[in-house]
Amino acid sequence: MRTWPLQQAKAQFSEVIRKAAAEGPQEITVHGQQTAVVLSREDYTRLTHQRVSFVDFMRASPLLGEALDLERDRSPDREVVL
Repeated sequence: MRTWPLQQAKAQFSEVIRKAAAEGPQEITVHGQQTAVVLSREDYTRLTHQRVSFVDFMRASPLLGEALDLERDRSPDREVVL
C-alpha cells in the first residue's frame, strides 16, 4: 500500500484514484499520522457486502423443488477395497 501525505494526495488526486483502482488501497497521512485509505469501488463493495444467511442461500438454490434422494444406507456393513 502506497502512503501519500495529504498535500501530495490533494495535488495528485487523480493519480491516487487511478492507483487505488489499479494497485489497491492508498493510504493518506496528515502530519505523519495514518488518517485515511482510498479504496477502489470493487474493494469497498467486497468489504461491505452483506453476507447471505445459510437459509437464504439454500432458498436460492437451483435445486429448490427438486426431488432428491436423501435416504441413508442403513446396512450394517459395507465392502471396502484394501
